[in-house]
Amino acid sequence: MAVKLRLARYGAKKNPFYRVVAADSRYSRDGRYIETVGVYDPMKEPPVLDLKMERIEYWLGQGAAPSTTVEKLIQKARMNTVEEVR
Repeated sequence: MAVKLRLARYGAKKNPFYRVVAADSRYSRDGRYIETVGVYDPMKEPPVLDLKMERIEYWLGQGAAPSTTVEKLIQKARMNTVEEVR
């Protein structure tokens, strides 16, 4: 089973929000998934990004491959935590 960290789209037409999920790569985008590891809402000002970093690190340690968008969101979340520590 190849696990991917990717976005699952929810919300209404022209008003999306996304869940960051760990899913088997064979399942459809909005189909079955293993675990929800975060939420991303680009429609808010500023955009809401809430990730469970300990679970993301667990899945990455297990060999899960993030999509390009999720990889960028993880980098952004890591940058924000570094800035909060300062």
